[in-house]
Amino acid sequence: MNPTTKHVAIYKMQGCGNDFVFIDNREYNVPVSHMSEWAQKICRRAFGVGADGLVFLEESDDTTLDYRWHFYNADGSRAEMCGNASRCAAKLAVQIGLAAPVHTFGTDAGPIRAEFCDDGEIKVELTPPQGLELQKPITLKDGDDEIHFVNTGVPHAVYVAENASALNVKELGALIRYHDMFSPAGTNANFMSVIDRENVHLRTYERGVEDETFACGTGAVAGVVVAHALGLTGTNVRVKSSGGEILSISIEGDSVFLKGKALVIYSGNAMLESLGLTLD
Repeated sequence: MNPTTKHVAIYKMQGCGNDFVFIDNREYNVPVSHMSEWAQKICRRAFGVGADGLVFLEESDDTTLDYRWHFYNADGSRAEMCGNASRCAAKLAVQIGLAAPVHTFGTDAGPIRAEFCDDGEIKVELTPPQGLELQKPITLKDGDDEIHFVNTGVPHAVYVAENASALNVKELGALIRYHDMFSPAGTNANFMSVIDRENVHLRTYERGVEDETFACGTGAVAGVVVAHALGLTGTNVRVKSSGGEILSISIEGDSVFLKGKALVIYSGNAMLESLGLTLD
């Protein structure tokens, strides 16, 4: 780490509308103690670069991993996992010579296996879903209702609706995200309409972003896990996100796979002084 450094190289990426800033931390060695502040300032839209999250990639001490990441939400909170960011990480890691097209990297949720597909999309195998609970009674603004829950690396509540497009996701999402049922950590909140056994529409209010995002990979997986458990879908499902992009989810026994586009939008330099950041 060089405290005289005035800028850092960044990569702006998006996975189905979920956007992230990546930093190759092999070069800068930004300490973990600084990362939350960096995320808050870099991810702040209009005043920073603007993103749903900030990701640091670096070498791992674990010889079974090709590298590891540190993932932070836009509000500076550290997250165990992010599905769409994992696909972006895999794409960038190959581009910058950190890993081969098929590789495994470390997250706080556990190791993630990634591979490049023939159609140019990135496929990741997430950690096995945990803690599935169906038809949990919950009181929302219109009275008694029911919700489903599963942890797909991070916690996700899933609300099944006839028409997810008609819902006020920011309002309902905040109610569920901060509901006593999920305290103190809170949860991500997903709103899903089942179109048929192979297609669903899903909208997500993301914890840490505190708003609806254009897509959420772990949320898409959570929605399909719940839909399949309820007998509403099969094991291979296309999830249409708020941004109109498609994520493909496959359930194979205890394993769950997430596949979709991951794109580098631009690379450049973030000026540390302008952002109120330093490397010392």
